[in-house]
Amino acid sequence: MANMACLGCRIANGAEPGVQVVYEDELVACVLDIAPFNEGHLLILPKAHALDVEELEPAAARAVMDASRKLSVVLKRVFRPDGITICQNGGTFNDLGHYHMHLIPRYEGDGFSWSEPARPHDAGRRLAETREKIVRAMD
Repeated sequence: MANMACLGCRIANGAEPGVQVVYEDELVACVLDIAPFNEGHLLILPKAHALDVEELEPAAARAVMDASRKLSVVLKRVFRPDGITICQNGGTFNDLGHYHMHLIPRYEGDGFSWSEPARPHDAGRRLAETREKIVRAMD
């Protein structure tokens, strides 16, 4: 259910003025990011409120992925990028307070970066142990 106090819900449900919608269905809205990293940078938002991916209803999660597939094809056709980065930020890092997936057309040398950790760690040496923690938690 939408929470109209939430900016993401208002964007996804057509209640926020000036939003450039490129695609929508009954579960998601896909809009141009107002501060695009590159031209064609899109956000995919579920119409029902959710903050993090695990809060999405299964049908909404499928709709987000279906829209990302459909729009990736369109972005490649229109903008001819060298690739597309698809990402989403959860929890504290979700600056909108509403789940949204970014589709960003990318070009060699565009300056987009996935930086190295700010604090050194040795997680790469503990992969087997990390795997065990995750597998045990799934039981």
